[in-house]
Amino acid sequence: MHVRRVWVGVLLVLMVGACGGGEMTLTEYVDRLNGIVERARQQYEILISSEQGEVLVAEGAQLADFTPQDLQAAFERLRKIEAEVEEAVDAIDPPEQVAELHNYWFDFDRNFIPAQEVMAARAGTAADWDELSESPEMAAYRAALAEDKRWCTDFQAKLDATEERGIFAETPWIPGELKEVVQLVLGCQGYPAHPEDVYRPPPTSTP
Repeated sequence: MHVRRVWVGVLLVLMVGACGGGEMTLTEYVDRLNGIVERARQQYEILISSEQGEVLVAEGAQLADFTPQDLQAAFERLRKIEAEVEEAVDAIDPPEQVAELHNYWFDFDRNFIPAQEVMAARAGTAADWDELSESPEMAAYRAALAEDKRWCTDFQAKLDATEERGIFAETPWIPGELKEVVQLVLGCQGYPAHPEDVYRPPPTSTP
């Protein structure tokens, strides 16, 4: 897909004991997140399967079937899905053991959204795909997407290495209470292989 994972593909499984006290348990926390992600995934699949949303996953010559204004409209619908996720996540008071990890994971994304919104607004005024593709707004969006992808893959690599060791004592950014198995699949494979080429039309051939 061309758009970032939009939380789609996130599967968080924490094989740990529940917390004591009256705060949300880790099991409840995981269930809440999985519910949020599943709703977003369903909404996203419906969007990209619709005539209004197919442009989100269009590439190369496929862009000829759409206009930049179609992309703007699709991103506006996508933003509503993202906003629902943000609102639901903000309502969560995570268990103390995972609070730092929770904030680290969900806060980084806020840097990407402004670039996405600015690019979508520019799409609304672009005369064609070439104009949009060469715009500073698209360049900033592609750079933000590439950075987003790097963050995801780096974070996944850290978690994979931690899981392979089977211990967390030497990893300060993972709380020591998580002594069993932590498996976090971020859905990094959902990013485009080449973020620098998203929404780039094929070169125009000359006679």
